[in-house]
Amino acid sequence: MATGEERMRVLKLIEDGKVSADEGARLLAALEKSDRQARRRRRKAEDASARNGRWIRLRVSDSKSGKTRVNMTIPLALVNMGLAVGARFVPDVADLDVEAIRNALHSGLQGKILEVNDDDELVEIYVE
Repeated sequence: MATGEERMRVLKLIEDGKVSADEGARLLAALEKSDRQARRRRRKAEDASARNGRWIRLRVSDSKSGKTRVNMTIPLALVNMGLAVGARFVPDVADLDVEAIRNALHSGLQGKILEVNDDDELVEIYVE
């Protein structure tokens, strides 16, 4: 995407006489066209993500009673950021592979992708 600095450089080239006003206008138009194309690509990617409507559901239940303690739905678009940040803070759990979770999400997999059960809690993660 063109920055204000790039536009200022073009204007400086015109001011210094290194390019004509017509050439500068063409350069500025090309920068604007590049900006429009980048915005269009970004909107297209966002629209595709919204159309897919994929969600992550996190459910935490009491292992003994089965009562749900947490039932959270998160847009898949937010999960990548969370995985990148969270991977640094997740303790080493033998059955938890953050990279495998990320690959499962991007493969289009649906259904349960993780289940961790200890004495007190059952944690389940689904892709919907």
